[in-house]
Amino acid sequence: MTRLVALLALVLTLLVNPVAASPSAATACVPDPATPKRQFRAMWISSVANIDWPSRTGLSVSAQQAEFRSWLDLAVQKRMNAVVVQVRPTADAFWPSPYEPWSQWLTGTQGASPGYDPLAFMVAEAHARNLEFHAWFNPYRVANHDDPSRLVATHPARQNPAWRFAYGGKLYYNPGIPDVRDFIEDAIMDAVTRYDVDGVHLDDYFYPYPVSGQSIPDAATFAQYGSGFSTIADWRRDNIDLLVRELGQRIHAAKAHVAFGISPFGIWRNSSTDPLGSRTSGLQSYDAIYADSRRWVKQGWIDYLTPQLYWHIGFAAADYAVLTAWWSDVVRGTNVQLYAGQAAYRAGASGQDAAWQDPAELSDHLLDNRKHPEVLGDVYFSAKDVRADRIGAFSKVVADHYRKPALIPPRGTAAAPPAPTNVTTAQVPGGVKVSWQGSAASYAVYRGDPADPCLLTDARNLIGTTRSTSFTDTSPGPGGYHVTALGRTHQESGGGTGGTFSVVVDGPEAGAAWGSSTYSAQRYGADYRFADPVAASDPAWFRTTVPSAGSYRVEVWYPANAGYNSATPHIVAAAGGNQTVTVDQRAGGGQWRSLGTFTLNAGTYNVVGVSRWTSATGYVIADAVRVTASG
Repeated sequence: MTRLVALLALVLTLLVNPVAASPSAATACVPDPATPKRQFRAMWISSVANIDWPSRTGLSVSAQQAEFRSWLDLAVQKRMNAVVVQVRPTADAFWPSPYEPWSQWLTGTQGASPGYDPLAFMVAEAHARNLEFHAWFNPYRVANHDDPSRLVATHPARQNPAWRFAYGGKLYYNPGIPDVRDFIEDAIMDAVTRYDVDGVHLDDYFYPYPVSGQSIPDAATFAQYGSGFSTIADWRRDNIDLLVRELGQRIHAAKAHVAFGISPFGIWRNSSTDPLGSRTSGLQSYDAIYADSRRWVKQGWIDYLTPQLYWHIGFAAADYAVLTAWWSDVVRGTNVQLYAGQAAYRAGASGQDAAWQDPAELSDHLLDNRKHPEVLGDVYFSAKDVRADRIGAFSKVVADHYRKPALIPPRGTAAAPPAPTNVTTAQVPGGVKVSWQGSAASYAVYRGDPADPCLLTDARNLIGTTRSTSFTDTSPGPGGYHVTALGRTHQESGGGTGGTFSVVVDGPEAGAAWGSSTYSAQRYGADYRFADPVAASDPAWFRTTVPSAGSYRVEVWYPANAGYNSATPHIVAAAGGNQTVTVDQRAGGGQWRSLGTFTLNAGTYNVVGVSRWTSATGYVIADAVRVTASG
């Protein structure tokens, strides 16, 4: 028989502000920065060169899928809420694209079908775990070699040789050709329109990173399309700007809830070059790869930016702390969210600076983030390094900063969904199941005292999120359950308090004299307990948690039989003293029978007992008890 000790209470709770608690709660409770309620937490899952997934080419469908599920399970274990997965690494596709060939990183042969639709599978598996799925596209890279004949014959870069150029031993699409820009946007939009992705993510590869002694071979393209620009550098930046602006417009026109984000190189420009730049002395993405990332933010062309801040705190050329402050200033006053790109790959790795041999370095980055409210989360490169957890660096991040789940920061100005309705609870094997009705994108489940001003201020009481309309708390504890609804862009529901506390305890704690039976079809759950009457109490106790002192209706369920006891004592541990109600268990079985309404104290204790002390003959039965708040 299932015997669980658990609190079951449900309150649908008003949230006036989708980010913080109500003004009155905010004044009474100081949020704990170690348990932020809103924080984007993700890792990059790289497919190019089989960095993360698949681990190698040619794996069977079941092996590929098992590997990917393990990455998602890792993200859940580390209390992340999103994954950023590379689905177009080298002008190819991880879905059946009408524009580009199947990726070679799946099967080892470009253009060869893997035998299933990886993108559909990945999105479904991520959403089943309530992880956002951000599809990561490399816009211009065609191949990590410069031999067009090695591309599959149907590859657009072979069929349109004027679209490409070779540079630094690699092949690229030419960003200066309008047809190329249209084609790249079309290829990306095919995935956006056909799949339920939550975000579109571009990495830092725009124009190629500089190679000593080589020049990008686009002079003829500039001559053809560059009228109106005094320098080829300005024209190149405009080509990238056009892609960013147009792609963002197309994404939002197709699906307004899909986020558009970019992960640029961590330095825009140095202050020695431009007074608007950062106090750094590294490569300048504005000048070197023609990525005007600051402008994308100021123009509002993107929803979020994840600069790759892959340097340690105190690094002279590019100090992490300097750059977080600088990027925070850039996004301040805009609607663009800022997430920090974190170098998990450096932590504890051989050949790295001494700072990266300190297990606290990554954790200290997140401590620094707390100085800047504009930093709303972190993305880690890459998944295999999160799993490797060298020198325990990522375990320290989780211990210091990810002890509780977090909701994704809300994006945009969409209205919050209605609060859930018809909330119910039940004890199930392994925990407490909370269920409700609603049509929201996802839900947040909290557990705590309704009178606690900190109930919803931060994540200290947040126990989980789900895209389902039920949630099982596998570690029940004190306090009531509170369920809120979240929209696709993560605005959280309002609504008045509601939902009645109701707990069903299926199966008591009983002594050796009590047997177990499955005989009667009128039983509640798997079985019930029975015992002979005796001139001693020896009760079978139903133990649960009462969330607050008050009035409660107490009901019992038992299978009835003509040979059962006609005067079974039921002891209710009411405030002020036990009260006993006798029940004739010869009739009225297979349904809830009320013992009455009682004043109960708050706490976890034996609330109802079925006693054996009766002069009547026949088995006394203990099956299930229900306690419901009244009034």
